[in-house]
Amino acid sequence: MAGFRDRLRGWFGKYRIEDPRPIAADAPYTFYLPSENELLSVAPGDRVKIIFESIPPSAEWGAERMWVIVTGVDGDELTGTLDNEPADMPQLKPGDIVQFKRGHIIDIDWADDRAVPSPTVPERRWYWERCFVDDQILDGRLKVEYLYRQEPDPPAEDDSYPDSGWRFRCDTRGLTDAEYDNPSFSYIALGKVLNRDDSWLHLIDAPAGSAFLRDWATGEFVPTEFTATE
Repeated sequence: MAGFRDRLRGWFGKYRIEDPRPIAADAPYTFYLPSENELLSVAPGDRVKIIFESIPPSAEWGAERMWVIVTGVDGDELTGTLDNEPADMPQLKPGDIVQFKRGHIIDIDWADDRAVPSPTVPERRWYWERCFVDDQILDGRLKVEYLYRQEPDPPAEDDSYPDSGWRFRCDTRGLTDAEYDNPSFSYIALGKVLNRDDSWLHLIDAPAGSAFLRDWATGEFVPTEFTATE
């Protein structure tokens, strides 16, 4: 019986710290990491957020982003105590000792008694305003062909972010007849579109009433007559 309990304890006692850099590389417009200067400045007393992945996977969450209070630093190696109540990771509890690397940090809450270091990077722009976009763009199968900006829809009561007015249609040459006749689209953050196709980023501040069509011979977006397709 004791051996079974030891094995059970070991089963529940495992987790891994996820490296966030591949996530940031795949979603550069929606997942920003601290700058190198900020990471190098982390010291005892700061709170940092890291990604915990349960082994085996938790029943509800693939991973949890939780805060850790830094207690020790040895070069790139850091030690801290968990400062969150896990939602679905019974192998962890507040106060548990956690060991991790600077590159694992996804966010920083600086201690009150110290100056906040400069990030040494330009101020980042966030792209959380919403838009309508063909799903074939979001899944990475097709690029943007036509985009236009209408007057934004009035916000709904439960909207966290406003509508940008932008609408994106995919390259119709790659659609099946069924997809062409029955468009599939999503209402989502502009950054999600940019993660898959950012070739139109230079147009993002164009006013309502603007419309652009990609010239596939050059790859450039050419101003065209505004035509709402919703």
